[in-house]
Amino acid sequence: MRHVEISGTRLRLREVTTDDVDALHAVYGDPTATEHLPFDPRTREEVEEIVAEALRAAEAEPRRLYVFAVTDLDSPEAVGVARLHIEADHPHSAEIGLGLRPDHWGRGIGTDLVRLILMFGFRHLRLHRIWGARSPANTAAQLAMLVAGMVEEGRIRHHVRARGVWRDSIVHSALEDEWEGHRET
Repeated sequence: MRHVEISGTRLRLREVTTDDVDALHAVYGDPTATEHLPFDPRTREEVEEIVAEALRAAEAEPRRLYVFAVTDLDSPEAVGVARLHIEADHPHSAEIGLGLRPDHWGRGIGTDLVRLILMFGFRHLRLHRIWGARSPANTAAQLAMLVAGMVEEGRIRHHVRARGVWRDSIVHSALEDEWEGHRET
């Protein structure tokens, strides 16, 4: 396994481990934290499987999935999760997904997190395009992505079914040549 760790000015991304299950469940299992995510809150067992999948993916060749625990620089405890999934048919492109514990909302951490994952994808993986989708109601994610250098591309209608209803998604992307030189994190 190639261990990956990336640090910014306030956050660190490190590979998830089995020790992170409870901390990640605080994100994936929390109804508030998952309100705008494309799935219902996860059980602890489902989070264990997410971590197991991440560990298997870290051994794959070529590697297409990175799952990171998001930590403050001064603490190893995960306060969030970041995923980067390289598309099999388009290995120059990857989708990102992010989640933070609600007690860390409202401090600009989302913007820092988007910047870090973009830096990893463009500088370390040499990707050309990185994209992510958000709930139309998630204006905090909209602001984080825009400030981090992503562009809003458009709406996918009835893209996700969560909490028993269909929901649209708003797609944002960044391109390597447009992002290059964007403000460091």
